[in-house]
Amino acid sequence: MLYVSTRGHPDRRRFCEILLEGLAPDGGLYLPESYPRVDAATLAKWRALPYADLAFEILSLYIDDIPADDLRALCRKTYTEQVFGTREIVPLRKLEQGVFLQGLSNGPTLAFKDMAMQLLGNLFEYELARRGEELNILGATSGDTGSAAEYAMRGKKGVRVFMTSPQGRMSAFQQAQMFSLQDANIHNLAIEGVFDDCQDIVKAVSGDLAFKRKYRIGTVNSINWARLVAQVVYYFAGYFQATSSNAERVSFAVPSGNFGNICAGHVARMMGLPIARLVLATNENDVLDEFFRTGTYRVRGSQDTYETSSPSMDISKASNFERFVFDLLGRDGAKLRYLFSEELAAKGQFNLAGHIARARDQYGFVSGRSTHADRLATIRDTWERFHTVIDTHTADGLKVAREQREPGETMVVLETALPIKFAETIREALGREPDRPARFAGIEQLPRRVTVLPADASQVKQFIAAHCA
Repeated sequence: MLYVSTRGHPDRRRFCEILLEGLAPDGGLYLPESYPRVDAATLAKWRALPYADLAFEILSLYIDDIPADDLRALCRKTYTEQVFGTREIVPLRKLEQGVFLQGLSNGPTLAFKDMAMQLLGNLFEYELARRGEELNILGATSGDTGSAAEYAMRGKKGVRVFMTSPQGRMSAFQQAQMFSLQDANIHNLAIEGVFDDCQDIVKAVSGDLAFKRKYRIGTVNSINWARLVAQVVYYFAGYFQATSSNAERVSFAVPSGNFGNICAGHVARMMGLPIARLVLATNENDVLDEFFRTGTYRVRGSQDTYETSSPSMDISKASNFERFVFDLLGRDGAKLRYLFSEELAAKGQFNLAGHIARARDQYGFVSGRSTHADRLATIRDTWERFHTVIDTHTADGLKVAREQREPGETMVVLETALPIKFAETIREALGREPDRPARFAGIEQLPRRVTVLPADASQVKQFIAAHCA
């Protein structure tokens, strides 16, 4: 299996090369040369597998430079009931007729990012030991990626983490999860700006090839293909739990800011998983909803990025969106490079209105948006009718799922975090505190270890250099 850059760079790479690299040399994102197709017999065989073994079967289609026994052992080490709380790992719960919640948030940091990040930590440690090398991970988080990465990498041999986040823009619980870590290999950088500024810094540093090579810079954001392909697994697991045979089709509703979570669903669908539709839900930062409604992809500046009660989606430049556009354009790297490197840079937007019908009909994408009032109403309704408390992002997904669901359609809503991460809004909606796992009691009062920096890639580089000496 070889991997290509979305922007047309001629090099072809193997999995373990792109695992440690992040962005391609031309600034593009890596994708496999083609998606492996899964036939009906294989789906039938996979249906009864435990999650860890299902992960091995799917990942082995994309990873052929790690011995099979080693990859299987890494999957079984990662996906355990002890770490994720249930035998199913991603249990499905029926909410109402035709609507299910898929629990992705029972890992160490209570967010769906753990599903991939726990595996990524083990893959990094394995490959770095095999090479006798070290890696400095530079990441950007709007809330959940940071803590998931730090908990997955803390104490890992040969790995340092430098995680940027927008100062003051995450919930108090999210900040505490990250900033309370005292591990020597974990560095938190609060950037004076919004998430998109953090993401721009990561791309700028990764784009400086000399610096990247000197300091062995890697990424854990969903621009890293390894993280995205690990997320493909739970679409298969959710489908198998929601159906009794492979003749059935299922739709997935996905809260989405950076397009990574739903992009994994796109990959699963391209592999042949019987997904009818992929329902994308945004909050007030509705760049992606605007695209799927109109064909215009229009990024917003920091001043036009709203601070919302589903802050992990307060994003106006969706990094992973480039992977889908690459497929939408028939994998034309030159055209994609023009759109993202030139037209978007010059105009702040591009238009693909002529491709929207294909995005819907061929790739199954539809979308909708949710507001603060919507998520309060959805949280209240879900509690009153089903005695279930959901977080703000899951509420966005459920609200749009109900709007978009067609008669007879089975809709699986991906839960993205546990409610305790957004306690202020839960209190506003329900007048009560969300449940808090005992291990996180008093986390907001713990000592903090964080450095505040301006939104300046050069200062982040200086910090990395000073802490790699």
